[in-house]
Amino acid sequence: MGGFNTSFVRGFILVGFSDWPQLELFLFIFILIFYSLTIFSNTTIIALSQLDLRLHTPMYFFLSHLSFLDLCFTTSTVPQLLINLRGLDRTISYGGCVAQLYIYLALGSTECVLLVVMAFDRYVAVCRPLHYMTIMHPKLCQAMALSSWAGGFVNSLIQTGLMMAMPLCGHRLNHFFCEMPVFLKLACEDTGGTEAKMFVARVIVVTLPAALILCSYVHIAQAVLKIKSMAGRRKAFGTCGSHLLVVCLFYGSANYTYLQPIHSYSEKEGKFVALFYTIITPILNPLIYTLRNKDVKGAFWKVLRRGRDSG
Repeated sequence: MGGFNTSFVRGFILVGFSDWPQLELFLFIFILIFYSLTIFSNTTIIALSQLDLRLHTPMYFFLSHLSFLDLCFTTSTVPQLLINLRGLDRTISYGGCVAQLYIYLALGSTECVLLVVMAFDRYVAVCRPLHYMTIMHPKLCQAMALSSWAGGFVNSLIQTGLMMAMPLCGHRLNHFFCEMPVFLKLACEDTGGTEAKMFVARVIVVTLPAALILCSYVHIAQAVLKIKSMAGRRKAFGTCGSHLLVVCLFYGSANYTYLQPIHSYSEKEGKFVALFYTIITPILNPLIYTLRNKDVKGAFWKVLRRGRDSG
């Protein structure tokens, strides 16, 4: 338990991108710009979903939750990274690291479940259009959103608890935040038993939702192909295509990070993959959902006109 106690007292050093000092200024500017755009775009979607009555539908209710999730998800790691890129002190306390690990895992797990809920919403919209508003009742939508959050935080509690029960040797984390695979690399003892339990938990949260989404899209594709008019097919593919693209981006990076054996996990590659899903994906989500969405664009220009007229 000596390694564990040492880490508890001294905290951890986040190596970050100090291996590439020539990249740090570029990364700082790049990440700061993307982080600012992420805050603006996701906040805009949340605000528009509240302000425009046409967006008071289950689809935009869940999209607001996704935007809020992305805001929290990126904020759980990026401010710390920006500070580390411009400062000399790269330390993080033991408690701060555990808190970051727990929050980050909870938000990521919540998004896994929420994307399944959004796939169900699209399934009902395409396959049961006449019963859509009856099935997707506001109370059911609220219950599904709440279940996503609860499931994500319970999964994180289990995984973080298992992780923190392992003795750790060393206090250098070769990453820019407290990421699970990097923690596992610091374990003093054979982590086979604990790692197996954590792997099962990750499979339940990553693989099972992905399978459910795939199943729903098989049914959606079958229903779309039965639509006679090309305009109807285009509309159905348009509303579902955005969600499917977000799913591919999110689950692609999640599978790489969490479903490969720990001995084959590359910390250097892992850092750049993590940059993608902590900085790029949260800004792509609102862009993917809104650039081809007439309702959101219409609501945006309506709010702008209203603001200009009142001014």
